Amino acid sequence: MTSPVLIIIPAYNEEATILHTVETIETSTLYDYIVINDGSTDRTLSILKEHQKPYISLPINLGIGGAMQTGYQYAHRQGYDYAMQLDADGQHNPADIEHLLQSIQEGDYDMVIGSRFLEKTSYKGSIVRRAGILYFYYLLKWIAKIEVYDPTSGYRIVNKPVIALFAKDYPVDYPEVEVLVTLSRKKFRIKEIKTEMKDRQGGASSITNVKGLYYMVKVTFFSVIRSFL
Repeated sequence: MTSPVLIIIPAYNEEATILHTVETIETSTLYDYIVINDGSTDRTLSILKEHQKPYISLPINLGIGGAMQTGYQYAHRQGYDYAMQLDADGQHNPADIEHLLQSIQEGDYDMVIGSRFLEKTSYKGSIVRRAGILYFYYLLKWIAKIEVYDPTSGYRIVNKPVIALFAKDYPVDYPEVEVLVTLSRKKFRIKEIKTEMKDRQGGASSITNVKGLYYMVKVTFFSVIRSFL
């Protein structure tokens, strides 16, 4: 381990963006990173090998939850103080890495979330996506008694106690909302800060219009279950 921070980059079929994403991180920060190749069927793994980028490759697609838990288990074993999730599709601005880290270090928080909606940003997004995010905002307010304006944001950083928790217990897929319920239930401290995000720069989202209703029902069901655990 050469830094206190590990940046975890889950990647599934991100051949169009993965190299640019990791090279941008390399030029923006000195922190360690690891790509979790989540059973990609395109050239994602070949690109990582060809350019000698650090990665863990899963033999099958486990979904974002399985990929992230793999990253948290690695961070836990290696003793990192902080673990940050950053998407492989070019949405997240590496310039905000320091802002997230500074917020969690100076504010005594357990998780800090990069938010598109806490303040006005350049992010647009579809009406359907915004409606879904608003739905989860009210769901969390109801069952977890917390206000998170961007609960589906994948740009987030956690400290060592949360790394240890996530290494043992993490939702299989669509984890962003569920883990907020868990952290709230266990009295961990959560904060949002403004970050700039772009639309996906390549590839396709795992949440399509067809899966949208299934996603909302499943996340709602398991979030409610977690609120009682």
